[in-house]
Amino acid sequence: MNIRPGILFLCVHNAGRSQMAAAFAREIGGDRVVIHSAGSAPGETLNSAVVAAMLEKGIDISSETPRKLTDEMGRSADVVVTMGCGDACPVYLGKRYLDWELTDPAGKVIDDVRPIRDDIEKRVRTLIADLLKAES
Repeated sequence: MNIRPGILFLCVHNAGRSQMAAAFAREIGGDRVVIHSAGSAPGETLNSAVVAAMLEKGIDISSETPRKLTDEMGRSADVVVTMGCGDACPVYLGKRYLDWELTDPAGKVIDDVRPIRDDIEKRVRTLIADLLKAES
């Protein structure tokens, strides 16, 4: 039996970058991967420009809400992708870590969010392809 690889996308507020990455991962990986998205200090709501930018790609994340990181999420992930949380992100031993340096979309207009979204999509496509190739 093949176990699905798990990815945890982690940032501070879980209102922009990690939400976009998780949405792309779900779209690209489907039921072949397990996806979690969380923040070390979650915000109240998603960034509206991020929601609008994802809708342009046909992905509706308007019903998502920022989530607080749980130990369960960290322990169950095979790969932890951090996005600008620095020392605020805990370390789980034995996990593969990727630190994606991405501009924070907080306070930015949609024209400034699009390049961040597109960068995230490329990175997620590469990550999913690598994980699924390793699993086969």
